Amino acid sequence: MSVTHAPRLSFDDTAVAFASKSDNELRRMYALFAAMNNNSLVKTGSGLMNTALRWHIPGTKFLIKKSIFEQFCGGETIKECLPVIQELGRYGIGTILDYSVEGKGDDKSYDATTTEILATLDMAHRSQHIPFSVFKVTGLADTAILEKVQAGTALSPSEQESFERSKKRINAICARAHQYGVRVFVDAEESWFQETIDQLTYEMMQRYNRESAIVWNTYQLYRQDRLEAIEKAYADAVRGGYFLGGKLVRGAYMEKEARVAQQQGRPNPINPTKDATDQLYDDALRFCVQHADHISICAGTHNEASSLLLTELMQESGLQPGDQRIWFAQLYGMSDNLTYNLANAGYNTAKYVPYGPVEAVMPYLLRRANENTAIAGQTSREFRLIQKEMSRRKTRK
Repeated sequence: MSVTHAPRLSFDDTAVAFASKSDNELRRMYALFAAMNNNSLVKTGSGLMNTALRWHIPGTKFLIKKSIFEQFCGGETIKECLPVIQELGRYGIGTILDYSVEGKGDDKSYDATTTEILATLDMAHRSQHIPFSVFKVTGLADTAILEKVQAGTALSPSEQESFERSKKRINAICARAHQYGVRVFVDAEESWFQETIDQLTYEMMQRYNRESAIVWNTYQLYRQDRLEAIEKAYADAVRGGYFLGGKLVRGAYMEKEARVAQQQGRPNPINPTKDATDQLYDDALRFCVQHADHISICAGTHNEASSLLLTELMQESGLQPGDQRIWFAQLYGMSDNLTYNLANAGYNTAKYVPYGPVEAVMPYLLRRANENTAIAGQTSREFRLIQKEMSRRKTRK
């Protein structure tokens, strides 16, 4: 098999990573990540921001929107996200519009979320810069019912009706995605109802992935059983005559998973060490690339080693950087050294761009801030890269 040779790739090339940022924008990023490097400041500031928003203190929303919101979100509406979509597109980077408003748990909010996800698909259909849409099943369905279905507990007639309405919402989204030829991610959630989400997603794949991977499931590789789940899903797809789409992430609910497992008296589904998760993630990449004839993947990761490994696996398998079956994705506002350098080398890359009203997106933003301080070295790395680029620009003047 012939080996392709992609352009030289370096995740330390800050000139490429921050090519889209002005000196003033770099300084603002520097100040924000410097603050986020401080654990106590993040905790104190989070509480103060929530209180100020709750009491409608004048100027609070403006300050949030011009700082942490602007760094990690595209806007309050799809329309407000347009400049971000265009700017990313200038550098060959796609946008994944992520409606980050947490639902209120009733049919009215589920229907409203469905309408919004359909609107992201409409925008993706009109824009060459939006390769994926995304949704969470819990934005369209009652979590307690999803949990009951997984546990095998009988649903009451009203619960069954609610579940059927949820399935119709999911189908409406996937049908629209198929109509437009726009890929759609189904996000992963907690393990005690993930099997229900998996089953709903595979039903959509059987229906809509006959020609190509339109519906994509998400696999959290910090769970010990996820590579097995991918292998089984692949075998089922081959037997069923449809294509498998998979977004591979490490995971988002580690502490909660451990706590609930202990409360329920069952084994913790999470890998015992980070090294074990890293190994499982990389093994999953290897399996998927080996079976790229039937699997399309998106490596949703900020991990440099895994990102580099995937580029190497592609070259070894003779897959071109622009092969539409392989994608990379990072969160907007983070890891630009990965996204921009991968895109510059010709790889398919996209940013998850959250959006929604400032007040409604605050839970997401505070998780971002807390995760950045919790992830060993993540904020420090962002901070150092910004410092490096500022110094580089200074020496050039």
